[in-house]
Amino acid sequence: DCTVSRIQFTPDLLPSDVTGVSIYNQSSRLFEFRPGAVFANIVIGDEINRASAKTQSALLECMEEHQVTVDGDSYKLDEPFMVVATQNPIEMEGTYPLPEAQRDRFMARISMGYPDQDSEIEMLETHQATSPLAKVSPVVTAADVAAMIATVQQVYVSQAVKEYTVAVGRATRESPLLRLGASPRSLLQLLRAAKATAALDSRDFVLPDDVVGVAESVLAHRIILDRKAAGAGETPHSVIHGILSRLPVGQNPVDSTARSSATPAGLRRNH
Repeated sequence: DCTVSRIQFTPDLLPSDVTGVSIYNQSSRLFEFRPGAVFANIVIGDEINRASAKTQSALLECMEEHQVTVDGDSYKLDEPFMVVATQNPIEMEGTYPLPEAQRDRFMARISMGYPDQDSEIEMLETHQATSPLAKVSPVVTAADVAAMIATVQQVYVSQAVKEYTVAVGRATRESPLLRLGASPRSLLQLLRAAKATAALDSRDFVLPDDVVGVAESVLAHRIILDRKAAGAGETPHSVIHGILSRLPVGQNPVDSTARSSATPAGLRRNH
């Protein structure tokens, strides 16, 4: 029962198309708010970097505060609320770079690349008769998603893991290879992603492995390389990987207040 909205981002898309607009009703002589495409549980932004920075900025408030403000009035969005977007490579014609503030609001970025040979053959086979999308059916309700989010929020994080997470962020800011390091918001998202990883692993506590496992996906799109580092062949992923390989893990990532299911074998990061 989750509502889904899709936005095709184009150069002529307006911010009001995303958030909504107030329209004057001549019969009532009042302005009435007409909700935009973000008023849904799941918003899919297709080719988000084909729209101008002004239109992209329409998502800033709703992604951070789960509300939109139009003509001085604020409107709450339905919960749960999430934005999933696709973007084209920046070297493609007709694309705009996402502003830093916009990138910082996306928890993670995943680059899929091209499928392997077997996957492409399977793709051709599944599209012969009908579209696979015709067979897609809901598997969870909005209440189920809200319950999952609540479960992740209850996952325990020790002081040592918090310190390790902050150390990763501070190391990006101090790296000579980077012009812009990880923001405080990115560390919040890094820890949330680590908690979700722990929950998926049927644990109610976070290990350093959870932080390491999601660090590149959560941080790589937020940091900006120094020009010399980029010219030398460095990438955001390689810089983060280097930081993680050099940064020591705390001695007690699961302290005495954690759940009894913690085991000494999980206290060290695997290489």
